[in-house]
Amino acid sequence: MATTQLPKLSSFDRTLQSARSTMMFSEVVRLAVDSFKASKVRFLLTMLGMIIGSASIILVTTLGLTGKEYALNLISSIGPNMIEMQYDGGTVVGPDNTTAPDYMTRDDMNTVIEQVPGIIAASPMLEFHDRVSMGGGVVKDTMLLGVSPQYKQVRNLAIVAGRFFDDQDAVAHTKVAVIVAPFAIALFGTPSAAVGHSITVSGIPFVVIGVFKESVETFGQSEISDQTILIPYQVARYFTGTDTVKQIFFTMKDPTLVPAASEEILNIIKSRHRATSVYTAFNLTQVLSVMAQIANMLTIVLTLAAAITLIVSGVGIMNSMLANVQSRIKEIGIRKALGATSREIRLQFLTEAVFLSLSGGIIGTLVGLAIPWTVSLLTPFKIPTSIWSAVISLSTSVLVGVLFGTLPANRAARLDPVQTLKYE
Repeated sequence: MATTQLPKLSSFDRTLQSARSTMMFSEVVRLAVDSFKASKVRFLLTMLGMIIGSASIILVTTLGLTGKEYALNLISSIGPNMIEMQYDGGTVVGPDNTTAPDYMTRDDMNTVIEQVPGIIAASPMLEFHDRVSMGGGVVKDTMLLGVSPQYKQVRNLAIVAGRFFDDQDAVAHTKVAVIVAPFAIALFGTPSAAVGHSITVSGIPFVVIGVFKESVETFGQSEISDQTILIPYQVARYFTGTDTVKQIFFTMKDPTLVPAASEEILNIIKSRHRATSVYTAFNLTQVLSVMAQIANMLTIVLTLAAAITLIVSGVGIMNSMLANVQSRIKEIGIRKALGATSREIRLQFLTEAVFLSLSGGIIGTLVGLAIPWTVSLLTPFKIPTSIWSAVISLSTSVLVGVLFGTLPANRAARLDPVQTLKYE
């Protein structure tokens, strides 16, 4: 038994079919626009939910990015390019079988500077505690840090009053001191009043030449406390009688050099000491990375929460489209009687739902982007925006239109043309 083969479509037939599809889609779009014009107020009120939801996604994402940038800048203010080498344990055995901590030395710092490229500043830190006379019979148990003039750059310190000691002060072993702002205020009332006063450490007078503060408050979690006094490292050695230090700070030229340089510096320090000694290279790279991940996750969660507004708006679109189908039953029957297929009816109402949803999404996206752009344009604050938030907003708008427009479109497509023509 011979099989009957269906004739293949010629290129002309395919072109004609494509043209009919294009005409059908353009007609559907035209009908959707006409439907919108016929019920402007109802559709505008329905669209309002999409506008608010889309704008919310943009603004929530912008707030998340702004918070992330602020937090990262705040942490970076401690010293974005800083590497802190710290001694954590281990001992050396002396000639008489005595043991002593295997601290780092200034020679370690100089060796690192010679061998590791990209270091632009470095400072040892010699810490000791002493009773300091502030004049007028006031004596305080105070922490003194012996550091180099580059410590100001390494730790990104802000000078509140006076100045920081310089290389000339360090070379000349000048007896000068810089004190932390809370200490200066507690002792002298204001930071500027502290400059010029003398303090006495172990009977040796020091002149206060400046008052400083950390760029970001670390709440005592760093080496600087509320009663810290900084003096030149060369002078601090007089009080300790040693060249060893527990901490050395380095600053790299570029933040991208920090991770690799940390490993290299750690290896150099270890190679110059006993294998049992423990040293740690600390930098803010991991802290910044974790902070960025937390901020990104919070932004995603807040964006998803804002997207719920669009889902609620989708319910409004579905109700509006169901009412639209009910009010246009007669029109649907006439179109079916004139040859419109169920597919064409379904596409018409689905297109209207997507048109309604997408129009609200576009307006809401423009409003959401306009607010931070206007703030950035009219004020000195630069508010970050993300193009992905606009993409998410518009994509969600289309998705909401399709999902919540399907039920009304299917209901319209399933209507019986005979019954619709009788409908009053």
